[in-house]
Amino acid sequence: MQIYEELQRRGLIAQVTDEEEIKNLINRGGAKFYIGIDPTADSLHVGHFMALCLMRRLQLAGNQPIVLLGGGTSMIGDPSGRTDMRSMLTEQQIGHNIERFKEQISRFIDLSEGKAICLNNGDWLKNLNYVDMLIDVGACFSVNKMLAAECYKQRMEKGLTFLEFNYMIMQAYDFYYLHTHYGCNMQFGGDDQWSNMLAGTELIRKKTGKDAYALTIPLLTNNEGQKMGKSVKGALWLDKDKTSPYDFYQYWRNVDDADVDKCLKMITFLPLETIDEMVNWPSEKINEKKEILAFEITKMVHGEVEALKAQSAARALFTGEGDDSNMPTTEVEVLDEIGLLDLLVLTKLATSKGEARRLIEQGGISLNGTKVDDVNLKVTREQLVEPLKIKKGKKIFHKVTLK
Repeated sequence: MQIYEELQRRGLIAQVTDEEEIKNLINRGGAKFYIGIDPTADSLHVGHFMALCLMRRLQLAGNQPIVLLGGGTSMIGDPSGRTDMRSMLTEQQIGHNIERFKEQISRFIDLSEGKAICLNNGDWLKNLNYVDMLIDVGACFSVNKMLAAECYKQRMEKGLTFLEFNYMIMQAYDFYYLHTHYGCNMQFGGDDQWSNMLAGTELIRKKTGKDAYALTIPLLTNNEGQKMGKSVKGALWLDKDKTSPYDFYQYWRNVDDADVDKCLKMITFLPLETIDEMVNWPSEKINEKKEILAFEITKMVHGEVEALKAQSAARALFTGEGDDSNMPTTEVEVLDEIGLLDLLVLTKLATSKGEARRLIEQGGISLNGTKVDDVNLKVTREQLVEPLKIKKGKKIFHKVTLK
């Protein structure tokens, strides 16, 4: 099976500009493609992970990726999929984030010479002369067409700044710049980027008379159409200090049954033949399938050692087997006793005492397997001599020990 057909079978292709040309380029290893990532945080998250997996698949098939870090575009902010304007970042923050991104990306993509190119669009965007840019590129864009794009439509009611309005032009210019300076012939991105990507292919055609291509991958969503990769604490980060390997594993271990097969195809490198066999497993083996999914993804992001630790800790919770030493743990100083409300806030299982109170009143907290209904409960020092296991809801576990 060739790589384009594999991408199709894995459900990794949403939209293409010219399927036959793209298929031929990818299958013969002739794609020099780019994916842009704006460094708006100091860690990549699961949404980026899908793009990295796609880059890796194509690189292994002989195609050359260009990793484009948006040191310039992140100063504007992509309005796609947003209802408000992004917070503005300083150049120092962006520079720090870029260095963190490079380190994380190198775990998935071979960035050695001739294998891939890693660039910062700030190197050319920040040096543009505004009037020259308007004369050179501005005439290639129709304002009416831009306003009809989905990435702008949802912002029109609440307000779209002129700064954000320029994002499509900047992204299109990136494609044009990479095409003329690096021979880039294709752009990949999430399907929420389709309008921006088409703007790039049209700009290249108008300025050079040549064709360039675009391919989008579907956003990873659950069975209800919501974006996946959101943990109880927010985004599911690839940095272990922001999302621990255990929490990362647990997220995938607890995905809905209906989403497991899709996730196995889209974001693991297990052979399709193996996944096809697993699809036909009886429903009684769903937890085994989830374990495989969680282990494979955690191994890719955090390495096999951390994946094994997370797996063992999870088994200790769900089956009574395995080592729970890797369960998220908080050490506390207690002289005589501590209120459960305070303890839930200290462990970050609740953001405030008010939230902690609601959790208890709704029956969402258990201590060592026993549900708690007393919001005034005190936990004594003696109870913490042996680690105390707190369960929040059905799937979140935390261990408390004495400091």
